[in-house]
Amino acid sequence: MKYTLKTGNAAALSTPCLVVPRGSAQTIGDALGIGEQVEMTLDGTKNETGKTAQVFRSGSPSQLLIVGKEHAEPCDEATFRKDMNAAAAAIVGLQVGEATLWLDEFDVAGRDTPWKTRTALLAVSRAAYRFDRHKSKRRGKGKTEAEPPPKVRRVGVLSKDRSAARLAIGHAQALDAGMEFAKTLGNEPPNVCNPAFLAAEAKRVFDSESNVSVQVLEESDMESLGMGAFLSVSQGSTAPAKLVIVRYAGARRGTAPHVLLGKGITFDTGGINLKPTSGIEEMKYDMCGAASVLGAAKAVVDAELPINLVAMVAASENMPSGQATRPSDIVTTMSGRTVEIMNTDAEGRLVLCDSLTYAERFKPKSVVDVATLTGAQVVALGEPASALYANNDDLASELQAAGDAIGDRMWRMPLWDEYQQQLKSSFADMKNIGGRAAGSITAACFLSRFAGAYPWAHLDVAGTAYHAKKGSTGRPVPALFEYLLGACADAVASGPGKRQRTSTS
Repeated sequence: MKYTLKTGNAAALSTPCLVVPRGSAQTIGDALGIGEQVEMTLDGTKNETGKTAQVFRSGSPSQLLIVGKEHAEPCDEATFRKDMNAAAAAIVGLQVGEATLWLDEFDVAGRDTPWKTRTALLAVSRAAYRFDRHKSKRRGKGKTEAEPPPKVRRVGVLSKDRSAARLAIGHAQALDAGMEFAKTLGNEPPNVCNPAFLAAEAKRVFDSESNVSVQVLEESDMESLGMGAFLSVSQGSTAPAKLVIVRYAGARRGTAPHVLLGKGITFDTGGINLKPTSGIEEMKYDMCGAASVLGAAKAVVDAELPINLVAMVAASENMPSGQATRPSDIVTTMSGRTVEIMNTDAEGRLVLCDSLTYAERFKPKSVVDVATLTGAQVVALGEPASALYANNDDLASELQAAGDAIGDRMWRMPLWDEYQQQLKSSFADMKNIGGRAAGSITAACFLSRFAGAYPWAHLDVAGTAYHAKKGSTGRPVPALFEYLLGACADAVASGPGKRQRTSTS
C-alpha cells in the first residue's frame, strides 16, 4: 500500500473516493453539487459509530464515503478507531484504486494530526493485508482459491497541517511494511518457516541496508558460549537452532542501543511433555514474538529512526525424539546458573534466558523481550491486551503509554518476590516452571533472573499475536514502533529521513 499527502480543496480533489465524517458530509455534498443525494443518504442510514454510507457522482471524487456518527463535541479515541476500522474495511471492499481520508474533518479530543494519521493508516494496513501465497489456482478457470486482493493501492491523507502529516505518513508507511513482514512470517507454515528460514529472511530483508548488519549464531557458537538452556530445546529436532542478531545504527556510534528479543519457536509440540491434539496446529504461531521483533526492526529501518537498535531472534523447534530433553534434566545456562527442566513445554523461557544473558554485551539502554509464552496469559487477559512485566517503572510506563496511544494495549502485571518462591528446585538453582497458579507471572519471574543488568520488560503476547482462524495479527509491532518513536522523539521532530519523504499530490 502506498500512502500519500493530499493538498488543496476537498471539493476539487482528484480522487475516486473521499472519506469524510458524517458531520461534514452535507457541507461537502453541497460543494460537490450532490447535496440532495447526501441528505437522502443521511436520512436513510444509521447515525452510529462504526457505520458507513456511500454517495456516488460523476466526476472526481466519484464516491463520497461517509463514516460514523455526527458529533456535537470532539469524539474520543475509541470512537475514532472504530470509525477508521469501518472506513478501512469499506475502502478495501470498493472497486477503486485510490481513496483519500479528509482527516482534518475528524475531530478527536486531545489528539493531533500525526496521531490521527498513524491511527487511520494503521487501520488501512490491517484491512488490506492478505496472505494467500500458498493458494493454488482452480483448474481451467484461472481463478485463485484465495479471496481477491483489494483493488485499492493508494491511500491519501488530506490535511492542512502538511509537515506534521507528511512525517506521520512516512512513519505509517514504515509501520505498514513492518506489519506485513511480521504477519507474513507468522502465517507461514512450519515446514517453510523453521529457524534457518527466519535467519534467511532476516538476511534477505536487511543485508542490503548500509547501516544494518545481520549475524547468525549457530549451535556450535551457542555451545562455545555455554548456552545449555537454549540448546536443550532444539535437542529433539533435526532443524538446528539459530540466534539471529540484527544491528541497526541510526544514531551516533557509542549510543546505547535499545534491544528487542523475540521468542522464535517455529513449531512447539511440547517436546516429551507432548501437547494435546486439539489446537496443536496453532503452535506454528509460537514464533510470533520473533516475527514482531523483526517487523518492528523493519519499520525502524524503513523510517530511518535516529536510534541504535538490536533485534534478536531466538529461533528453535521443540520436537520429541530419542534425543529430546527429558523432564528432570538439568542444564547449565550461559549465566552459569542451573535449571531443572520440569516441563519440556516450558521451552520459550529456556531460549530466552540465554539470549537475555547474551544481550548484556550490547550494554543496552533497554531490553524488551516478546514471546507467546504462556496459556495463562490468555486466561488472564484474553485477546485485548498483552501482559507487561518490567523491572523498571519508567520503561513499563513508556511501553504502556505507547500501546495505549496506538491502540495496541498491554497491562502491567506483578513481579513480586512471593511468586519467585514457586521456582525453587531441590536439585538445581531453579526450576523452569512454578505451580499451576499464576503461570504467566512465574514465567516472567524466571526471565527476570537473567535480566538484572539492564532495564528490562517482558511482553507475553500469547493472546494477542494471532487469532486461530484469522492468522497472525502483527501485534505488538505497532506498540514497539510507537515506543521506539518516543525514545527518539526530539530527533524525529526535526524532519523525516530519506525514505520517509512522502509524495504530495
